[in-house]
Amino acid sequence: MTAAGCGSGFGTTAWWGFSPALDLQATYLDTSTEHLRMSQDGIPELNILLVGSIDGRHILRTMCQAHRWPQRKISFYVLENNLEVLGRQLLFLSLALEPLEKMGLQEKSETFLELMGNTLIRSQTAAYLQEKAALFIRYITDPDVQQADLPALDLSALKFKERDQLEAIFRFWKNPDPRAFQVEQLWDLRLRQFLGTRYDARRGVCDWDLTMKLHERGAKVIGSREFFRWRNTGVAFEMREASYDTPNKTLASGRLLRHKGEPMPARGYWGDIATGPFITFGTDTEETSLLKTINGLPSKSAQDISLYNVTALFYELSHRSRYDPPTASDKEGEGDSLQGEEDHAVSDAVNSQGSPCTEDIRVHFLPLNCLPQLHQKSQYQKLFNLIFFSCSMVHLLKPELCLVSAPKATLITELATFLPDLSKDQVSEFSSRMANQARGMGFMPVEVPGKAAFSLFHLGDPPEMAGPGL
Repeated sequence: MTAAGCGSGFGTTAWWGFSPALDLQATYLDTSTEHLRMSQDGIPELNILLVGSIDGRHILRTMCQAHRWPQRKISFYVLENNLEVLGRQLLFLSLALEPLEKMGLQEKSETFLELMGNTLIRSQTAAYLQEKAALFIRYITDPDVQQADLPALDLSALKFKERDQLEAIFRFWKNPDPRAFQVEQLWDLRLRQFLGTRYDARRGVCDWDLTMKLHERGAKVIGSREFFRWRNTGVAFEMREASYDTPNKTLASGRLLRHKGEPMPARGYWGDIATGPFITFGTDTEETSLLKTINGLPSKSAQDISLYNVTALFYELSHRSRYDPPTASDKEGEGDSLQGEEDHAVSDAVNSQGSPCTEDIRVHFLPLNCLPQLHQKSQYQKLFNLIFFSCSMVHLLKPELCLVSAPKATLITELATFLPDLSKDQVSEFSSRMANQARGMGFMPVEVPGKAAFSLFHLGDPPEMAGPGL
C-alpha cells in the first residue's frame, strides 16, 4: 500500500509535502564524523538522498540553517517521479538564492508561498515566473550558463529526453495566456469528482476533515477560514490586499486519459485537494510565541506561521545568523499580521546588499525513477549518510537501499498522518508496514516523541531518542 493509492484526495501528482520541513543536519543521528567522507580540503561531507521530497523544503531548511552547525559540505541528491515537481524545486531554489538587492525579504517570502501553494497568484508573481521560465530554458539548453548563475545546482545527470521535456514545461510556464491553464474550472471539476454527492455540503465535509482529522493529528493551528478557502478555491495564502487572479502554471501536469478507448495526453490539476500546503511550513515554528492560544484557539494562523518561517529561513541564508525580529507583533491592536516584523527584516536585508552563500551546498537532480538502478553505479555505493522517503514513494523501499547507505546511516520515512482520506487504523497500518520494511533492510527504529509525521531509523544499533530536527 502506498499513500498515493489510498484516496482520491491525495491525487496523482504531489505538489507539496505532507510533513514539516526538517533541518536534516539536526535529524542526522550519527553525531560523529567517523563515517563521513572527507573532501579534498579536509571538510566532512554529508551526502543526503531525497526520494520524493517534492517541494525542496528539507533542502531549503537544511541549507538556510547550515551556519548553525560545524562546517560540512552537504550534497543533496534529488529523485522524483515527475518532471513538473523537479522543475518546481529548481524554481524554489532559484528564488531562495535571489540576491537581496534584486528581491527584498518580504517579497521573496510571499512569492515563494504563492508559487508553492496557490492555484491563483498575483500578476507580478506571474511575471516573475515567466522571467524565470525563460532563464530556465537557457539553463537546460546551456549548462555553462546554468553553472555560472547557479553553481549550487547540478543538472548533468538528467537524460536528454528529460531535458527536452523540462524545456517544454518551462515554455508552458512562460506562456502569458491565462487560458492555457484554466485552473479555477479544473479545481472545481477535481473537487466535484472527489466529493461526489457531498459537493453541495462541502463546507461541512471540510470542517469535519479539519477538526476531526487534521486537528486531532497535530495540525491545530490551521484555521477553518483559511482551510475552507483553500479547499474551495485552491488559494492557500493571501498575504496582501491584492488580486490573486492569475493561474499558477507550475501546478499543471500531464496525464494520459482514455478517450474512446485511446490514450490521449491531457494537462490539468491532478494534485492534492484534501490536506493543503499548510503542513510544510505552517504547523510548527521555533518562535513559540506564534503558537500561543487565546481561549483555547490558536492566536496565529497557519499562513502567519508559514510566512514567519519562510522569512526566517531566507534571512538566515543571507545573514548567516538567526532571524531576530522586533516584538512589535506582540503589542495589542496589531492583529494577526507580521507586517512589522517583515518591514524590519526587509530594511536589514536591503542594507546588507548580499547574495546568499552556498559554497558548501550542492544539489544534484537525478533521473526520474532511477532508484532501482542506483546501487549498480559505483559512485553511489555506500554514499548516503541520510535518506528520506516521502509517503508517496515508500513503495520503493527495497533491500538494495542498503547498498547505497553509508555505515550508521539515518533513514527518515514520511508517514500518512496528515492525509484525511485515511482512518487512524490505516495510518497506523501504513506506519507499521514501513517499520517492517525498514527492519528487513537492517534499519532499526528510533523513538520519536509526540505525534510524529515521520518514522526514524538508524542503520545498526539505534540511539535512544531522535535529535531536535524532528
